[in-house]
Amino acid sequence: DFMNNFIFFLQGLTQDRFKSAPCSCRRREALSMSTVIKVLQNICYCLLRNSLNEMSSLRVSLRFLICLKSFILVMHLISHSFLFLGFNTAKGQLVRSILYPKPTDFKLYRDAYWFLLSLVVVAGIGFIYTIVNSILNEVPAHTIVIESLDIITITVPPALPAAMTAGIVYAQRRLKKIGIFCISPQRINICGQLNLVCFDKTGTLTEDGLDLWGIQRVENARFLLPEERACSESLLKSEFIACMATCHSLTKIEGVLSGDPLDLKMFEAIGWILEEATEEETALHNRIMPTVVRPSKQLFPESKQATNQEMELFELSTSYEIGIVRQFPFSSVLQRMCVIARILGEKRMDAYMKGAPEVIASLCKQETVPADFESVLEEYTKQGFRVIALAHRKLESKLTWHKVQTINRDAIESNMDFMGLIIMQNKLKQETPAVLEDLHKANIRTVMVTGDNMLTAISVARDCGMILPQDKVIIAEALPPKDGQAARINWHYADTLARCTSSSPAINSEDIPVKLVHESLEDLQMTKYHFAMNGKSFAVILEHFQDLVPKLVLHGTVFARMAPDQKTQLVEALQNVDYYVGMCGDGANDCGALKRAHGGISLSELEASVASPFTSRTPSISCVPKLIREGRAALITSFCVFKFMALYSIIQYISVTLLYSILSNLGDHQFLFIDLAIILVVVFTMSLNPAWKELVARRPPSGLISGPLLCSVLSQIIICLGFQTFGFLWVRQQPWFERWTPESDACNILDATNISSAHDGNETLDDEHNIKNYENTTLFFISSFQYLIVAIVFSKGKPFRQPCYKNFLFVTSVVVLYVFLFFIMLHPSELIDTSFELVCVPYEWRLRILIIVIVNAIVSVLGSTAC
Repeated sequence: DFMNNFIFFLQGLTQDRFKSAPCSCRRREALSMSTVIKVLQNICYCLLRNSLNEMSSLRVSLRFLICLKSFILVMHLISHSFLFLGFNTAKGQLVRSILYPKPTDFKLYRDAYWFLLSLVVVAGIGFIYTIVNSILNEVPAHTIVIESLDIITITVPPALPAAMTAGIVYAQRRLKKIGIFCISPQRINICGQLNLVCFDKTGTLTEDGLDLWGIQRVENARFLLPEERACSESLLKSEFIACMATCHSLTKIEGVLSGDPLDLKMFEAIGWILEEATEEETALHNRIMPTVVRPSKQLFPESKQATNQEMELFELSTSYEIGIVRQFPFSSVLQRMCVIARILGEKRMDAYMKGAPEVIASLCKQETVPADFESVLEEYTKQGFRVIALAHRKLESKLTWHKVQTINRDAIESNMDFMGLIIMQNKLKQETPAVLEDLHKANIRTVMVTGDNMLTAISVARDCGMILPQDKVIIAEALPPKDGQAARINWHYADTLARCTSSSPAINSEDIPVKLVHESLEDLQMTKYHFAMNGKSFAVILEHFQDLVPKLVLHGTVFARMAPDQKTQLVEALQNVDYYVGMCGDGANDCGALKRAHGGISLSELEASVASPFTSRTPSISCVPKLIREGRAALITSFCVFKFMALYSIIQYISVTLLYSILSNLGDHQFLFIDLAIILVVVFTMSLNPAWKELVARRPPSGLISGPLLCSVLSQIIICLGFQTFGFLWVRQQPWFERWTPESDACNILDATNISSAHDGNETLDDEHNIKNYENTTLFFISSFQYLIVAIVFSKGKPFRQPCYKNFLFVTSVVVLYVFLFFIMLHPSELIDTSFELVCVPYEWRLRILIIVIVNAIVSVLGSTAC
């Protein structure tokens, strides 16, 4: 029984999935599900036979395994079938682009691998040198293995990933404090390289809320005069108001009307009431009770007569109700939505549709569309208004409730009567112009990507400063192949836009500025031309004019009527011409682009925040420059930490290699002091520098393999190598120098000259690893100071980070370490010397080490400045 019920369940589920599947998927769906049902039937048959026939335990086990294998096959086929269908729907493709985005490459991480590979080569040289030198000096085999492997771990620092992550973690914490949350910390560094930011329009550059500016109805294919109020008594029972009352996706959540902001403003403007069926009402009926809308009592004329007339008005108000029978939700691809409704007492149902004016007009009877439709629409959109068109159709009486629930959307959305326009006013956010001006000053290009009308988008771009008043805007209108004609592009100035007619002020293709200007990013700011196009034209250009895509995106500023997948394609096209692209949006239709961009910033905590690496608590584009500043600070911090860790490895590599030449090494406590007290403290405090207070026109380098970075690293390596080698050789030239023994006392020079130098090496019976010697003590002091010198040299501040002296913890830690090193060097303590395995050297030599350190610091600073 269980298996039969499961089969029936699958059959019902298959029918639903089959209906919603694309045509190309239905055959595969039918085949896979028929296979599933056959396998399930075989399982039932096997189980039945096993229960009826007495079998040996072996045969029962065998059949059980067969059933188990079949069941696993069923689950595999079901999951494959459902996943295949799910990812081929519109929302499924969006989810797939979020879950499996194309990998974002960043030059820093690629260069880091090459840099580490070079350190591995250096480690290999030290490895070979250690083995050869140890064999020549007849060192035991186990010591050779330990020391040769030790040189590799010294050269390639294992703490590098943790050190690199520290700067990113600190930047993430700073972003959180200013209300920007990050779910992909590695993107913070990439944001430091952004040189182009795409912005959605509605809710991003402009206010979320729309204000109803007015309506303009159509009667007898002619526009009437614009009307400011939509809730007048004369329009109460008009089809225009009925469309505004029903064609939306609003619902009540805990008694509060919720839904799309545009729908909310539209519904509030007419002053109607929405009532949804309760659970008790739904349970009492076989079919779901519809949502009902009706005008409020205040909309009817006030009665100053007797109570009987008031009762009549009350009955009138309650008698006029419209039930929403079925809803076809808004689709950003179709750019429209539709509902089927019935007025209480009417036998025939009505279809109401609203959406983009161009789309609605194309689905209406041409005789109902005013002749001046395009000019009226252009006039509104040029002023920056958001325009919505409405249409109506009386459905046939044969369409019953049940037929309406299964009817195809295309059958309803055709042969409509054009009813007029709703004009919504969408104001710019107060901070938008100032933020865009800051981005332009920092040589960061801005682009608008919106689903709104072309001329509305251009108007907003001019208002917010994205397009300067003196700049020209050229609209690229691409037409697909039709009737044997090849695809072509028509070019028009936005100020004199007209449809393709004989009087159209078209631009000669040879005069298009994109073919005249230089195609480099530096010359881009000099051009006074901007390209604009809609989603249809963009799709045609991608398919038929691939060679023009790089040129158009280099100078394209406004992309209107863009579908969600087209926004993602635009981001990819911009990345293909070597832009580091940021995307800022607030809607579900921005999810793909937010995920694909190098730095996606969501201004909403709803759908977009799932896909976006960054989410701003403040719904304002002021978060964009803040994120870029923090990204630049984090990127410079990563460079500083990487260079410091590389120099730390090389400095220690030099010290150990020089000591290996005399069969010596650094002591365990010396290693611990360097690694824990110096390196660990410095690395995790030098990353605390906050971002600089403003964006500058310069951008930080994107990779490690660049002239200035390589110059600074190589110069510091040469300086450290030179001073360590000089100290190593100079100490051996001192008159008090001898091969150190436990009886040596170089602190007293007179006694030191009388000490016998009968030993032929630094090896002693008491010091098995030959740690205690003058060379070791000298190199320990010089190298310890070199770590701090390099840390200060590499801790750059302005123009991307605050100066290092404002980093209190870093300054404090460096000062404390300097004081400690000066103390143990100039005022030796027997306890410390014993712990660090240092030997006593004359005070005069300690002063000479101090001179070496000071000169080293001066040369390092000068070398860094020169690079």
